[in-house]
Amino acid sequence: MTLTLRPPRADDETALLRMHDQLAPEGFTFLQHDGTWEQVLAAVRREALGQDLAPGRVRCDFLVADVAGVPVGRVSVRHELTPYLREIGGHVGYAVAPEHRRRGYATAMLRQSVALLADGGVERVLVTCDVDNAASAGVIEACGGVLEDVRTRGDETKRRYWIDVATV
Repeated sequence: MTLTLRPPRADDETALLRMHDQLAPEGFTFLQHDGTWEQVLAAVRREALGQDLAPGRVRCDFLVADVAGVPVGRVSVRHELTPYLREIGGHVGYAVAPEHRRRGYATAMLRQSVALLADGGVERVLVTCDVDNAASAGVIEACGGVLEDVRTRGDETKRRYWIDVATV
């Protein structure tokens, strides 16, 4: 299995919209922007460049996880932490479509995301998951995540892990 992370393309629209709809019942917002597909891609490009960021947003790479030309999930790699991201959101958010789970894709996605952040000078990566998401906790721990604590903000309760980039 060779998984690559790449920016979304025009031909990803159907697959990524389907994943967005699949993950919505789990409370996960797969796509970070609304509008036409062209508008979504333009917003993704702006965020990757850190241009015209909405309040509370940081420079972020939204990348498609691709295996043999098939999108299997996505990651959001945030290059800095706002107070909200430091408490609840973390540097990396990821999701794998239900039909592609339990194949090691999430672990590969997180490892590659940590490497991207390391290349950008981040030494410790914060990754969070829902307190009851054992699968995600396992992925984070497999990538060297060390649990710092569990925090609640509003109706969100998250396990907070730090990954030392030198260990990945």
